[in-house]
Formats: sequence, C-alpha cells, structure tokens
Amino acid sequence: MRCIVRRIFYDKITGNILLDTGERRGLVKTTTIEEDIANYVVLSERIRATFGAIELSCGQYAQDFTESNGYRVNPETKQIEFSYPDPNEPEVEQPNLSPLSESVNSNMEYLVDVDFRLSMIEMGLQ
Repeated sequence: MRCIVRRIFYDKITGNILLDTGERRGLVKTTTIEEDIANYVVLSERIRATFGAIELSCGQYAQDFTESNGYRVNPETKQIEFSYPDPNEPEVEQPNLSPLSESVNSNMEYLVDVDFRLSMIEMGLQ
C-alpha cells in the first residue's frame, strides 16, 4: 500500500508545531509543501519565512508519536524532540528529548558490539 509521508510544519522561533499532516496510506494524492501552505489556513495566513517544514519517511518515529505526550522541533537543530510521560508522575511536564527510538537503536548496536567483543575474549581470540 502506498504511503504518503508525514509533514510537520513548525514555528522557526519557538519550535511549536503549527501543523502535522499525518502519515497517509492508500489512494491519496501526494502534495508539495507549497500546496500544503495554500490548502491549510494555519500556514497560508503566516509569512513563509516564519515557519519551517520537516518530512518524515513512512513509519519514522511511529512508536515515539504513540508513546509521547507532545513534541516540538528544536529550532537550532531542526530535529524533532518528544516529551514522554513519567508513569510515576504523569501530571508533571517532562523535558523534550531526542526520539527514544533512536536512542534504543543506538544502544542495541552498542550492546551487540560489546556482546561480540566479550565472546571473542571468552574464546581466547583477543
């Protein structure tokens, strides 16, 4: 099934999200950024230089969007940062962090490398 990428428009100063087009699948038309700006009032009423856009590939950060309770774009890095609820204090606002899915993937790669090195030592190959 064909997937239309998710596009996130954000305020360049604050990083606040202006519009999230969401990821779409099926028989939907692919739009350009310019078409989105013309079609969405929240964008068409703003000066173009005041907001940016990020396109995410299909499925990118899917788990982060599901598990977070908010997100923004860091105006300096232009990367999405998520806020994840603390199960012990759900009402307390949490800081925005880089996507946990990226951290998990990075940690997995590190652990696989460490496991491989330990195996080599155990077998006397290092």
